[in-house]
Amino acid sequence: MVKVYTIASGKGGTGKTTVTANLGPMLAQYGKKTCILDADVGMANLGLVLGLENLPVTLHEVLAGKARVRDAIYDGPFGVKVVPCGLSLQGFQQSNPDRLKDIMTDLVSEFDVLILDAPAGISKDGVIPLTIADGVILVVNPEISSIVDALKTKILTETVGGHVEGAIINRVADAGSDFNSAQMEKLLGVRVLGIIPEDPNVRRASAGRAPIVVRYPSSGASRAFRRLSADIAGIEYTEEATEQPRESFVDRLARALFRAKA
Repeated sequence: MVKVYTIASGKGGTGKTTVTANLGPMLAQYGKKTCILDADVGMANLGLVLGLENLPVTLHEVLAGKARVRDAIYDGPFGVKVVPCGLSLQGFQQSNPDRLKDIMTDLVSEFDVLILDAPAGISKDGVIPLTIADGVILVVNPEISSIVDALKTKILTETVGGHVEGAIINRVADAGSDFNSAQMEKLLGVRVLGIIPEDPNVRRASAGRAPIVVRYPSSGASRAFRRLSADIAGIEYTEEATEQPRESFVDRLARALFRAKA
């Protein structure tokens, strides 16, 4: 039976898209037929992170009634399927968010897991993904403003009849020392599903148009994403020895130029 998750937060910049872009490929690698969909119709970034841009058909066209959702499905890392959203203002204006529920109905028969990257805030575009998911996963940074906004999103989700599955605490500076998972669960009133450490390789991977689990598989954040994905997939996680990908010529050149300037 398909499981639909919405990745949400109260504010932008918490790392929702990063979480979506890494969970999806790892779930696919763990044998789950997985599709990730960019439901942030106004500020779409999922396609950019995955190197999927300037595409002929996106979720914009589907929401405008100009195309079928099957025409907007593209291949992503590790076999994950991706439904990116367009980047144009015109496409956003022509989109009808109310069609999202029908789109999900078309997809549920084809996948084991569907993950929606929801927009931040409490607009209509942001509320719809909260109502159609089996479980909403909050992405929270360990700072007071993010926690307060996550609580608002939790209350909103429950008000509209949705269910909060739990929270992912993202960008934790030192998850092994003073971070208190139990305290965070008490503050949020939901289970902490995973803790993703602060990792500079996340930005590097994003700049290279790839998830960190693909670009830097042995990094701290990658290991955390693999562990979290295994838990969601319902399989036992075992730490594997992974190697950093071989440095490309462009990376070596950039590093040499940086050292020369220094």
